[in-house]
This record gives sequence, structure tokens and C-alpha cells, in this order.
Amino acid sequence: MKQRRIGRLLLAGGLALAFFVPQIAATPVQAEAVYDIKEMPRPDIPGLVISPDDPLQNLTARSAVVIDAASGQVIYERNKDERRFPASTTKIMTLILALEHSNMDDMVTVSSNAAGTEGSTLWLEAGEKIRMGDLLYGMMMHSGNDATVAVAEHIAGSVDKFAAMMTAKAHEIGAVNTNFANANGLPRDDHYTTAYDLAKITAYGYRVPGFEQIVSTKEIDFDWVKDPSHHLRNENQMLWLYRGANGVKTGYTDAAGRCLVSGAKKDGLQLVAVVLDSVYMWNDSIKLLDYGFAHVEPDTIVKEGDTVGYANVAGGTGRKLPLKAAETLTLAKLKGEGEAYKTRIEADDLRAPIKEGDTVGRLVVELDGKEVASTDLLAGADITRRSFFLTVWNFLRSLVKG
Repeated sequence: MKQRRIGRLLLAGGLALAFFVPQIAATPVQAEAVYDIKEMPRPDIPGLVISPDDPLQNLTARSAVVIDAASGQVIYERNKDERRFPASTTKIMTLILALEHSNMDDMVTVSSNAAGTEGSTLWLEAGEKIRMGDLLYGMMMHSGNDATVAVAEHIAGSVDKFAAMMTAKAHEIGAVNTNFANANGLPRDDHYTTAYDLAKITAYGYRVPGFEQIVSTKEIDFDWVKDPSHHLRNENQMLWLYRGANGVKTGYTDAAGRCLVSGAKKDGLQLVAVVLDSVYMWNDSIKLLDYGFAHVEPDTIVKEGDTVGYANVAGGTGRKLPLKAAETLTLAKLKGEGEAYKTRIEADDLRAPIKEGDTVGRLVVELDGKEVASTDLLAGADITRRSFFLTVWNFLRSLVKG
């Protein structure tokens, strides 16, 4: 406990210094630290063993990872699969399920159970009716544990049922080393995850409509906030400390230590960094994102509207159908590597008639034989149905040739 108190004091001092250092005058286009963050030597952390090959020797997190959100490619990792307590980074999954299973304009009634939730709070009162979207902002920006219970009960009827939904969703995403027992991250032995699983969950979140908007909001006002200003300010300082930052969530309990999942975007690339049980979580996260962006470059697999191939259409006039990409796919490529990604077309059993713009298949992107991204393929032309007489004529011609 003494070391944790010392760590908290050092962290507070480092962060205070960071805010009072003059801001960088030039504004480069790349994602990077906005302030000169003082390099602090890694303190002695009991039980932490760091490989001599680890390129980030001063990183203080027990577990850490940075990935490309689009492909899931790991750029750096330290103990990424080690089971740890997630604290309030749990709320990332709560937000995902809320966005997928409710409407932002749903009115949520706060129960006495929700209002009495321990830990960080929005000071909700039993019987209040608050818009779902407002609760989600409060939950992510101010880490309201009471809001998570209200959200869970509204969607699933109880926190236990909602936690089961969270775990099922995590496993569906591929975060198979995760088990959720509640919606907010309050400590329980059966509530755990890994740095890599949290990165996967967050990468999925960036594809959910509304997710990025909420986790990247710095400040917002709501009438129901129990404060004369009615103002909420995001606790995630990375939104101010790092250019290109667009999320996502802090967390802390005595059992979990200081945790942070952060995201940043540059040149079309979305990176996700995770630090669990970190002494200097802001510095660690900046180092991870800097390292990530320094070691990858954008690889545009396909641009929106590009013709990627042609397909036969049964019952058509004989013309091959152009297949066009529905969107641009840009993934991170490790610098110095050759062609990392492979593509394949899925567009089988096409039958006339087909109208230009119809969805007719998928372009699948693979890394090491595993699907990492895809986009719809759209018909690049109209294909009409072959007439009866042309069908007979082609049949007779085939008999003659045969």
C-alpha cells in the first residue's frame, strides 16, 4: 500500500508538470504528445520482469499492448494475455452493448439499486428518468457506476443478466480470456480480462455507430447533473495530452491499479493502446501510441469505387459483372515489411437480374490466413435477365458444338 501511495504521488506530480509545460508551438499533422512529457525512470515494481528485448524499458505497466484497430495487428505487447482486473475500463463493453441493444432516446428509470451503487458516481437518485444517451456520456466521461447499473437493468432486467451478455459479446469478438461479473468494474475475483482482450473489445467498439462520438467528447452539459454548472468534463486526460486522441476510458481500484485504454487516429489509422496496473499511465500510454505510429504506415488495400474483379452471372446476357469496393480499406502495415495482407473475393451464385449498386459479395482481407477486414462489393453495372429465345438459341448452339 505504501508503494501504491508513493506511485500515486509521483503520478500526480508528473501530470501536474505535464499541464504546465508550454504547448508545442508548431502543430504537426501526425498524432503525438501535445505537451513535453518529462521522461521518468521506471521505479522498482515488485514482481515485474522485463525482457532485455523490450523496446520500452521505462514503461511502468504490468500489462500493455498497442494494436491497429482495423486489422487487430499487434505492434507492441508486454504480458498482453496475462489475466488482470480491468476496473472501470469495463465500461467500454457496457457502452458497446448499450449502443447495440437500446436507443439513445430511451428513457431510463433509475432504481434504488442503481442509485445506491458504490464507488464513482453521477449522484443519480431513485425514481429519476434520464435519457439513455445522457447516461452513456456520464458513464464514460465521469465513470458513473450508478449509471452502469441503471443501463444494465434497463436492457437486461438485472446486472447479472447484463454481465452474462457482456461476457458472451466479448467471446464473440474474440476476447476469450475475459469474464465480466458486473457492468462497472468494481472488484470481484470472477471479473477479469487481459490487455489484449480489452484492445480487441475497443477496436470492435470503434466500428459501432455512436461509440467514437461518446468516448472522444471532452466536455458536455446536462440539466440533470447535480452541480450548479451542470457540466461534465472527461476524466481521460489523453484527449488533451495527445494529438489525434479519440478515446476511450480510465480505470482505478486498489486491486487493478491504474488502468487506461486510449485511442488515437493518424493518416486514416486507428490505434488502440492499453495499460493495466501502471504507475505512470499517461506517460505509458503516450509512449505506446508514439511507438505504434512510429512503426507502422498506412496500407490502402482498396479505395471506394475501385473495380476489384469480375464475376459471372447465371441467367444473364453473358456479360461479366464488374465488382466495385463499397468503401476504402486502410490498414496498418509494419514498416519495412513486404506485402502483409492478402485479399479474396466472395461473390458466388449470382443470378440475373442485377442492378448497378446492388450488394453482390465481399472483398475479404486476410493476415496470416485470418480475416481481419472486409468491405461489401457492389455491382458495377446492370445485368438483365437473358430472354427465352436467347436461352433456346444458346442451348441449340451448345448442341451443335457438342
